[in-house]
Formats: sequence, C-alpha cells, structure tokens
Amino acid sequence: TDYDTSDRLYFEPLTYEDVMSVIEAEQQSGTVLGVIVSLGGQTPLKLADRLPAELILGTRAESIDLAEDRDRWNALCSQLEIPQPAGGTASEITEALEICGRIGYPALVRPSYVLGGRAMEIVYSDDDLASAMVALSSLGSLGREGGLSSERPVLVDRFLEDATEVDVDAIRDASGEVIIGGIMEHVEEAGVHSGDSACVIPPVTLGAGTLAVIEDYTRRIAEALGVIGLINVQFAVKRSTVAGDSVPTPDAAQVFVIEANPRASRTVPFVAKATGVPLVKVAARVMAGATLSELRIDGTLPDAVQGDHIAVKEAVLPFRRFPKADAVLGPEMRSTGEVMGIDLSFGLAFAKSQLAAGDRMPTSGTVFMSLADRDKPTGLRAAKHFAELGFEIAATTGTAEFFKKEGCSVSLVVAKVGSEEGEEAEDGLDAVELLEAGRIDLVVNSPRGRGPRADGGYIRAAAGLHNVPLLTTASAALAAANGIAETLAHEPVVRSLQEYHAGVRRP
Repeated sequence: TDYDTSDRLYFEPLTYEDVMSVIEAEQQSGTVLGVIVSLGGQTPLKLADRLPAELILGTRAESIDLAEDRDRWNALCSQLEIPQPAGGTASEITEALEICGRIGYPALVRPSYVLGGRAMEIVYSDDDLASAMVALSSLGSLGREGGLSSERPVLVDRFLEDATEVDVDAIRDASGEVIIGGIMEHVEEAGVHSGDSACVIPPVTLGAGTLAVIEDYTRRIAEALGVIGLINVQFAVKRSTVAGDSVPTPDAAQVFVIEANPRASRTVPFVAKATGVPLVKVAARVMAGATLSELRIDGTLPDAVQGDHIAVKEAVLPFRRFPKADAVLGPEMRSTGEVMGIDLSFGLAFAKSQLAAGDRMPTSGTVFMSLADRDKPTGLRAAKHFAELGFEIAATTGTAEFFKKEGCSVSLVVAKVGSEEGEEAEDGLDAVELLEAGRIDLVVNSPRGRGPRADGGYIRAAAGLHNVPLLTTASAALAAANGIAETLAHEPVVRSLQEYHAGVRRP
C-alpha cells in the first residue's frame, strides 16, 4: 500500500466480486499475467478456488485446499509419517464428544477456515466442549457465516500443554528446492496464538537434532503440498527432562506438526529483518517463475547474515485500553501489533522487546507469583533468578509451599483472591489489595484449566488497572528474569539494522 512501490493501488474489499472487477479493469490496459493470493493472509487464500486457475501465481488452489481440508491433511501427514496431535473433525456435539472420549482432555477446539485463531478454545471437560460447540454453531458468533457443516467442521485436537511451539517460514520454487527462512522458538507455552506469543530467532533452547527434524519435516511438507512460494509450518515440541532436573534436555524431544499454511505468515517481516534475507521479494520472484538458483546468481537471494545477534518478536497487547478484558493469553489472537528487540544475547533482546511493547521491566522490588502446578518447576527457576537479583518474592500459598520445599525463600505468603476463610497467609491483604497498595512491581500468574484460568482474573485485572507489568506464563517470567539480569550487567547498545546485517560478533 505504498504509492512509491505500486504502479496502481486499489482500496477494495477482498471479495470475489471486487477482485474480479479489479482484474477486469487491469485487463483493459493489457494482459494480466497472474494474481498472487498468498501474501495477504487467510482471506485471499480462501478466494483461490474461485478465481480463474490460470491466473493464480505460485501455489495452486488444489494444494491450498490440501493443507486446509483436515481429512486430506491428516492423510498426507500419515503418508509422510510426520506425527500430529491426536484429533478429528466434528460437525455436531455427539461427534466432538466421541473424539474427546478417544483422545482425552484437554482438547483444542477450533473452526476451520478462519483467521487469527478466532473462536478457538481449550476445553477441559464435556461441559466445556458443549459450550464451545454452541458458540461455534448457528447460535454463536460464526452463525452469520453459515455455522457448522460437513464442509466447515470443527477441528478437535489433543492440546499438548507442556510443549514448546515453533514456527518455520520457508520458500520452495518450481524446481523443488526449499530454503528455510527462519525457525522461531516461542517463549510462551503452546496454545498461545502465534500472533500473541513472543518468539526468538535463532532458537535458544532447542538442540541441533530437534532443529534438524523440524527442517526435514518442513521440506517434506512443502514438497508434498507442491508449494511454490512461501509456506509457514507450526510445530509443537514435546520435551522430556532428565530425572531430578526441571530443565528440559535440548534434543530429548518429539516433534508434532500442528498445521501448515501455504502462504506468507505475519512472522515473515520479522524473519527478514533478523536474517537480512528479503523473503517477500524472493517469494514474489519465485511465484513469477524464477528459481532460487537464479535469484542467487542475480543477487536477489543473499546468504543469511552471519553474526551473533539474537532477535525477539513481541506482541503489543491492548489490555490497558480494555481494563475489563481478561489479560490471559490463549489460542485466539488478541494483539494489535508487533515489535522487535535485537541484541547479542537473548536476555538483552527480550528486554528491548518488552520496552518496545510498552512494558518496562522493574529492576528492583517485589515479584508476585501464582502458578499452576505444571508451571512451578520453571517458575522456581525464575523465582530463584529474581531472588539472586535482589527481588523480594511474594506468592500464593500453594506456590510458596513448592518454592520453600525446593529451597527458594518467599518473603510474603498471600492468600488467593476469594480464598476460603482460614487459608494460611502471612499478610491480611490479598493479591489485589497488595497491587492497590503499590507493594507489587511485577505479576506472574500462569493459569491452567478452567478453574485456575478463571481464578486469576481479578489479579490480572488489578495488574492492568495499576499499570503493573503482567506475565501469564512461567517461561515468560524466566525470560524476563534473564532480561533484567542482562540489563543490570550490561548497558544496552543501540545499533542500526544495517550494522547487524553486516555481522556483529560478541566481544
């Protein structure tokens, strides 16, 4: 949408009728060689099967449908022997209940063919599932678009709660060559929409063996789909820990593919800035018929930057403008923008990304922590790091007991909001009252399940009301602790993107 880039701009709705009107208008001036549908998100992708097939540049409509149609996609992954989370498709509640009876809870329920994770929900019981199915039916928000049907079913998949999510952007040309643009490790847990999760390139906790599996799966999927141009593939990495150690081992992992989108992802500009490779320009040339080999020769496709920098993409969230909205992150996208932090260590890059997103991390004071059971081992590492930096630790009863048992000092034990009378606490104030009194400088509240996820709503709302930084995953808390430590130890350095692209090395 830049007049200095485009010869002509049309500001029209992305509907079949309007797109055909634009094509007909252009045909008055000469021959239209083709239309690119894979650089505008999900909406133009859905038009691919209605536009003239001979005009579609890049990945064909048949390949797009192969990735979107859940039954065909499942069959393809089985043929390629690439693992997926167990699941199925349902167009009514009885089918969904049957699937969950087979795969177990928690499950991720989502409509097919929608953008931004809209109407996705993680369900933990039959009652949750029934409520989600009603919301997705003609009675809910998607009813205006036709509700549920065999052509537009609900996707029900086992939700991998303890997994790390990974995004991959790649380009394949007509000759079959594939280049991996970037592999991004998400900071937040799997189940947080990729548009809301911070992610880092290159990955900082995944081992070479795991990365090799991810690259192999990406290449095989791109080949099987017949992609010409960009493809984004999302994976969940389920890692195991060594006995007695809460830190997952880098390569003791199983890699599951979540989905593939034969189009440009919102992460492409971030990857291009981090690596110095103009992915969109390369993809456009590939879709117009060039090969990657030809683009290397003419200089359009340079090698990725060889430097020591680490880049972090962070989401900009609107919760301060909507104080009544619960700030917990989930599978439905809620961010309104993205920023990027870049430096020579993950901690400094993460700290810069938080600052750019409007969340200045404290360098002293009290950290309040209320964690779900599964987050306590990672939260313990974060709490110990905060304590080493001189922070006081306040925690709810269950979290405090776990920390103390593992040798981490807790300065203040706080009863949860709405706790039963007599629940042990060392202060008469609950977490909300402590926030109101200005005694908390950072909140870490990780929800799990329908109960705990609802439990912390008051705490998260109070943090937003009083402008106290809020983190809703233990992994983000650990990243924040690392960032604060790096900021205290090293003065942040401002460098231009061009300097990083020239290659910056650690001293």
